[in-house]
Amino acid sequence: MSMLAIRKLCLLIAIAIAVPAWRCAASVNDFRVCADPDYLPFSNRAGEGFENKVAELTARQLGANLVEVWADTRGPGGFGEFLARNLDTGRCDAIMDMPYGSQEELTTDPYYVSSYVFIAKKAKSNDLESMDSPVLHKLRIGFERNTPPEEGLKIRDLLSQAQPFGVGDTENVSPVTMLRAVQDGSVDVMITWEPAVGWFLHDYPDLAVTRVPNARTSGSPEQYLFPMSMAVRKGNSTLKDRLDAVIARHKDALQEILHRFNVRLYPAPGETS
Repeated sequence: MSMLAIRKLCLLIAIAIAVPAWRCAASVNDFRVCADPDYLPFSNRAGEGFENKVAELTARQLGANLVEVWADTRGPGGFGEFLARNLDTGRCDAIMDMPYGSQEELTTDPYYVSSYVFIAKKAKSNDLESMDSPVLHKLRIGFERNTPPEEGLKIRDLLSQAQPFGVGDTENVSPVTMLRAVQDGSVDVMITWEPAVGWFLHDYPDLAVTRVPNARTSGSPEQYLFPMSMAVRKGNSTLKDRLDAVIARHKDALQEILHRFNVRLYPAPGETS
């Protein structure tokens, strides 16, 4: 029986027993990756984001057909709902970008490490060394909502003077809006995830980037540096192992993609620069 005939039979069975039709459309040689259709520099339908390029390379090395399953990561319920509706239900096999060791899914070995950063005009960036820098008390601060810097500002009683930007949890808002706010003086410093804005920085030569260190003047360290991985459903250790093998063999090619998108890479915790 041909593959076409098998799929037609599967669709008839799906109709009869209410199985989602996409399960029948999938081939055993498909690598189905969930991605946001409109969230550059991460991904879009045109395949212009760095997650698109990472997925293309990974599928090629797996010898598989890449199938991009489009789903908004910033819709109602946020990223957790995106995972629950797509990866957890089997609509896709993997996602390309998730903090290593996340308890929500099964993560691969990391393929890059990046950080939250301060973005400020070069003239105002010299005294920005950490979240404890005294100059922060004198500046208009912007930050990406629902991220680690928000908690860091709260701990230091800086949240009331700071302006939240809903980029990672609001549909159709580009990360470039955060750079524009610094450029036009709406805020003096923006604290955000560097991979979200690196691609746009070439259009803003007057802005400087300073990594936010995990170190803290007093109290336990905070985390602003994150190893990033691919992720699969919990229990899918077979695919995880295959992805780990791709990452191990092609780490240079993966990092070359990130460099093309101006994603700044940092040493993993415990490594030296």
